[in-house]
Amino acid sequence: MHDDPTIVGDGVVLRPATVDDAAVVLAILSPPEVSQWWPGETLDSLRTTLTSPDEHSFLVMADDQPVGFIQYYEELDAEYRHAGIDVALHPDVHGRGLGTDAVRTLARHLIGTLGHHRLIIDPAAANARAIRCYEKVGFRAVGVMREYERGGDGRFHDGLLMDLLAAELDASG
Repeated sequence: MHDDPTIVGDGVVLRPATVDDAAVVLAILSPPEVSQWWPGETLDSLRTTLTSPDEHSFLVMADDQPVGFIQYYEELDAEYRHAGIDVALHPDVHGRGLGTDAVRTLARHLIGTLGHHRLIIDPAAANARAIRCYEKVGFRAVGVMREYERGGDGRFHDGLLMDLLAAELDASG
């Protein structure tokens, strides 16, 4: 369990997730539009994630309802210090700008409050919706990681490494 604060964005609130939220997170990750990018998640795997000391997990709340899941991890070695983000929203709220708001809100927290100078995110190279969202926040493609992650089909698929420097966060508009 972490002592992460609730983080308020423009239209979303990021509420720290607990192990009791595992079923809610699974419901967010289960629709085909989302599960293709988050294959193999189960209540047990999510309980492990939600109690991991290395991951900081939040429910994305809109209108007091859980609509997404976002998490971050930190690399604290001074030579490589940065944070990474993962996010998923239920397809019922796709296209409303909530994902962009959630990523921007967490990025502002990681940079402004926790002092990170660089953030990374690594969507599947084929996940055009996610890539557009991250670009709106200011993330830039750094390169393709070939055969990066095993998909639900059992094959390895390319990932896109994207990063964002602190000075670029609100320069994207």
